[in-house]
Amino acid sequence: MAGEIQLSGTLARPMLAALPTPQVVYLLLEAHTTPSIAHVQMPVNVGFVLDHSGSMKGDKMRCVRDATQLALSQLGPQDIVSVVIFDHRREVLIPSQPVTNVAELQRQVAKIKDAGGTKIAPALEAALIEVRKGMANAITRLILLTDGQTEAENDCLRAAAEAGKMGIPLTALGVGDDWNEDLLIEMANRSGGVAEYFSNPNDIGAFFQGAVQQAQSAVVQNAALSLRLVHGVEPRAVWQVTPLIQNLGYKPISDRAVGVSLGDISKDERRLVLVELLVDAKQPGQYRIGQAEVNYDVPQLGLTGEKTKFDVMLNFVADPAQATGVVPQVMNIVEKVSAHKLQTRALEDLAAGNVGAATQKLQGAVTRLLNQGELELAQTMQTEIENLQQKGEMTSAGQKTIKFGTRKTVRLSELDLPQE
Repeated sequence: MAGEIQLSGTLARPMLAALPTPQVVYLLLEAHTTPSIAHVQMPVNVGFVLDHSGSMKGDKMRCVRDATQLALSQLGPQDIVSVVIFDHRREVLIPSQPVTNVAELQRQVAKIKDAGGTKIAPALEAALIEVRKGMANAITRLILLTDGQTEAENDCLRAAAEAGKMGIPLTALGVGDDWNEDLLIEMANRSGGVAEYFSNPNDIGAFFQGAVQQAQSAVVQNAALSLRLVHGVEPRAVWQVTPLIQNLGYKPISDRAVGVSLGDISKDERRLVLVELLVDAKQPGQYRIGQAEVNYDVPQLGLTGEKTKFDVMLNFVADPAQATGVVPQVMNIVEKVSAHKLQTRALEDLAAGNVGAATQKLQGAVTRLLNQGELELAQTMQTEIENLQQKGEMTSAGQKTIKFGTRKTVRLSELDLPQE
């Protein structure tokens, strides 16, 4: 049956003046599950890949043990788990198995001690072997946590890409300041997963618990968004807004159609995508400028290739005074995406040695963050601007906070959008 996913859209400017030049249009698309699948729950197959090197000693190691034990308590006999630990060696602590004895699995995790160096790739390869055993009819996830620099970064990237080919998203987590965030972000991207940063190891437990719960509720799978546009409408960018701001890019389907993968969608999740379009000049009137479509599967209900559609309508008016209205919620998201773009470009400038350009872009991002009420993140960014100006470099902690913080500025409480 159809109706498991509802698709809607909101334009940043409901009306545009009929000008003789092309105009940029922002469209916010929202896909969310409906109550028809509220009862569905997926079995999960989760593999933990945990750093227990010497630098994990103390609170970090304790928090990782506690977090893994908490995650295990969320699983049941229908679920499958495996745990691989690593320092400069790898060990399959818990081979892939159903979660039939939580207490025994938790006892195994409690034995993890800190020792040795950090070598991620062999552990990730071993973890892929384990999770592959339990992939049938289950949502599969890999959760990697580390606090250190690793050898053989190219091997890490290859393993992450292999996970992506197998349809296994990698959640790549860094704790503390001494790890390569660019590597973890790229590993997550290649696998179709996400990366996250913990300055406080006490936050790991809630994240592990949430990751398991999110996987259990990911009842919609293989979701993909396509946008078919009429002549004179050009796509310029497609951004994921929730759960994290991310440039999705897009791939051509035909001359005037693009598509992006949305992956799995959880129950009660609102998946938002911001599309930037360039629209040619139009005479006054209402126009259908395109159609958005989401294709998806719900394996637990035996559904494949289901579809939901939304027609994108745009009004052009002769009187420019009628085209001054905006939807604040959408424009706020546009600004948040703009702040994220600025910090991304600033860090690219910094990596190229152009401190002046990096500083200028970061200052623009600070202004946008302050306008959005993101005071703490803006202050961190301002402090790092001062570090750049005085020392020519940013602190490791500040750079990580900026990279990860600007991706999480959109809050669902801000998204009470007007109904079409």
